[in-house]
Amino acid sequence: MDAPVIVVGAGPAGMMLAGELRLAGVAVVVLERLERRTGESRGLGFTTRTMETFDQRGILARFGDIERSTQGHFGGLPLDFGVLDGACQAAKTVPQSVTETHLEEWATSLGADIRRGHEVLSLHDDGEGVEVEVRGPDGTHTLRAAWLVGCDGGRSTVRKAAGFDFPGSAATMEMYLADIRGIELKPRMIGESLPGGMVMVGPLPGGTTRIVVCERGTPPRRRESPPSFEEVAAAWQRLTGEDISAAEPVWVSAFGDAARQVTEYRRGRVLLAGDAAHIHLPAGGQGMNTGIQDAVNLGWKLASVVRGRAPLALLDTYHAERHPVGRRLLMNTRAQGLLFLSGAEVQPLRDALGELMAYEDVARHLAAMVTGLEITYDVGKGGHPLLGRRMPHLELAGPGGRTSSTALLRPGRGVLLDLADNPRLRQRAAAWSERVDLVTARPAEAAGDRAPYEPHDTTALLIRPDGYVAWAAPGSHHDLPMALERWFGAP
Repeated sequence: MDAPVIVVGAGPAGMMLAGELRLAGVAVVVLERLERRTGESRGLGFTTRTMETFDQRGILARFGDIERSTQGHFGGLPLDFGVLDGACQAAKTVPQSVTETHLEEWATSLGADIRRGHEVLSLHDDGEGVEVEVRGPDGTHTLRAAWLVGCDGGRSTVRKAAGFDFPGSAATMEMYLADIRGIELKPRMIGESLPGGMVMVGPLPGGTTRIVVCERGTPPRRRESPPSFEEVAAAWQRLTGEDISAAEPVWVSAFGDAARQVTEYRRGRVLLAGDAAHIHLPAGGQGMNTGIQDAVNLGWKLASVVRGRAPLALLDTYHAERHPVGRRLLMNTRAQGLLFLSGAEVQPLRDALGELMAYEDVARHLAAMVTGLEITYDVGKGGHPLLGRRMPHLELAGPGGRTSSTALLRPGRGVLLDLADNPRLRQRAAAWSERVDLVTARPAEAAGDRAPYEPHDTTALLIRPDGYVAWAAPGSHHDLPMALERWFGAP
C-alpha cells in the first residue's frame, strides 16, 4: 500500500478530511489535479455549525477577526438566525480561497501528504484495496490504498469511475458570478428580484464587489472555460439598466441549478464527500459547509476502521447519517431557487411565505434548516434532548483547571464527560481509555461572551470525535458499554 487512504481533491472537504485522518494517526495522500490553489473566492463565509467545527479543532483562530452576522435569507426573503437558541452567527465575506488556505496549512501541519499537479485517470476496487492510475509531473503511475475518498467536486472523476448512480434534475438555466473592482453599486445583499431575473451585490475584502446575475430564459451551457466579463456586463445591463462594463473583473464564473445526489455514499472501498456526492443551486453558501461536515463525520469513522479499532459496519453510519442531510440540502436549495429565480407567477407564494416567516416557529425551523443546526443522528433511543445532536459549548472546571467541551475535542478523540465525579462510570469506561478521553469536570461560569449551556440534571455525556452526543445519563436507553462499543469498537 502506498497509503491507507487516498483523498482525491484538495478543496475544503478534502483538506478537512485529510486533517481529520491525520489527527487519528492515519497516513493520507491527497491528490489534486491543479498545480496550485486557484485563489478564487467562490463560496463566501461559513455557517455557525462550521464555525463550531473549526473551533473544536483549533482552526477558527487561524482566521483572526471574522465579520459575523445573524442576518440571512431563505429564497431572497430576509431571515434572522438570531431566533435560534444561543448566539447563532455566521461568518461573512470570508472567501473560499482563504478557507482552503487555512485548512491546507492545518492538514499539512499534521503531516498530510498533498500532491498537486496529480490527476486521477482511472481506478479499480478489487475488494482488498483500490488502485489509482495517476498522471503527475513525472508521468503516469499507479498508487494503491486501502480506501479511496472522492472529494473532487461536482464533476467528480472518482464518482464516475467507481460507477456511483447520480440521479436528479439537470440544470434549467445558466447564471453568472463575478468579483469586480473599480465601480460602485448599491448593495443587494440578499438579492433583488427584477422583471427579467435576479441580481445580487455584496462587498468583499480589499475593495472587491461580488455580483450574481440570474437572467431568466438563459439556457444552460456546458462550458470548458469561464464566460467573458462582457457576457456578464451585458446581462447585468439588460436586467438593471446599469452599465458595469468599465469595471475590472477579478474572477468570472458561471453556474446552473442542477440538483443531484448519489444514491450511496460508499461503494466497496470508495467513498464520496462534498460536491462529489451532491450538487445543487448555491443558495446561502450551504454546499461548502455541508462538504466540510461530510468530512468531519467520515474522518474519525474511516480512521477507526483503518486502524482496526472498529468494524466495517461503522462506515455504514456515514451514509446513514449524511445522505439524509444531503437530501434535505437539495430540497431546501430547490425550494429557494423556485422562490428566488421564478417570475411574477411565484410572487403570491413569496408573499404567503413572507407572512409565515413572521412567526418565530417558522423562522426558527427555516433558520435551523439552512444552518445545519437541525441535524440529529440516530444514536439510539432515549429522552435526553442532546442525544444525536451536537454538543453545545460548555465551560468546565476540573482538577486540571478551566477547559471547555470545545477544547476537549481538539485532539479528535471521543470524550466521556463525567459531570458527577462518578468512579463507577469511569471504571466501566476504562477499557476504552486508549480511544476515549475520560474527563471529570463540573460546569463553570461562561468566559467572555460565550453563552453557557446548562446541563441541568445531566450527570455524564459521551461525545463522539465529530462533536455529536452518542450517550447521556440520565436519558439513554443504551447501556454505556454498549454505546462505547457501537461507536468505538470492542475493548
